[in-house]
Amino acid sequence: MKRVLASLCAVAAVTGAVATGCGTGSDAERAARPTPLTWQQELRISDAQARLTSRCMKRHGFTYWEDRTLTLRESRPVRYVQDDVAWARTYGYGGRIDAEQERLHLHHPVAAYRQGLSAARRTAFDEALDGGAGTRVLTAALPGGGEIRKRLGGCTGEAERELYGDPAEWFRTGKIATGLNSLYGEQLMKDRRLTAAVGAWSLCMKAAGQPYKDPQAARDAVRTATARLGTARADEAFAAERRTAVADATCARETSLRAVASARETYYQDRLRDRYGKDVDTYRRLGRQAYDRAVHVVPERG
Repeated sequence: MKRVLASLCAVAAVTGAVATGCGTGSDAERAARPTPLTWQQELRISDAQARLTSRCMKRHGFTYWEDRTLTLRESRPVRYVQDDVAWARTYGYGGRIDAEQERLHLHHPVAAYRQGLSAARRTAFDEALDGGAGTRVLTAALPGGGEIRKRLGGCTGEAERELYGDPAEWFRTGKIATGLNSLYGEQLMKDRRLTAAVGAWSLCMKAAGQPYKDPQAARDAVRTATARLGTARADEAFAAERRTAVADATCARETSLRAVASARETYYQDRLRDRYGKDVDTYRRLGRQAYDRAVHVVPERG
């Protein structure tokens, strides 16, 4: 399940706040800092970028499809702590959503359209989309070491410039903000307050007939069972997925796991504020700017 975070290290994304800085400095300083985007806002920016890219590609004589197949509710990410009982009752852990998205990815209209072009037109399509060979390459250092690169050109680059203003700075600061958990993930895993809360969750799950040590173990078991049952017993697998997901969400609420995880996340992030706070604030500011522009480009999904 791609929407489910892979390990306890990923509890750093429990609230969706990928950046540091809620608990240090004065109240006035904290209030002045840009706030992180919600997943709904991030999705709208992504949709706006696809819309702008599509418009640009059309000017170059090509078709570029926008992927808005999921409703807003279906697009909800499943984080380490999932305490939305109603969502779990309907979608489980999102297993069927993921499977359908994977199927669509394998038969994506853009890929099929590109493949149907002549060799010359295919090259022109690639150049229009991302600038092709010789395009500017951005480089961003990762907090845990190493670096990551991407090309910035063509319609993709044009869309990013229209939304973010400075896509190079957004890329650089984004890799810092979203990579900070690599610096404290191990400590977070061993944090006594967090492990105590996870232990309480586990006891609650055991009482509900779901004996798992932590949320990831529950989801791994569901994924294994779904694969074992196969398509012939898909309905049975999905019913079991929903039962486990509902118990998971219910126990997360009863044990206040989200509140504890969020507080410990903030604690470890705040210790990095002096080193990375400026970059994190820039990343958030550019994200807010992109969202303010995105609302004029696409409507929110229904």
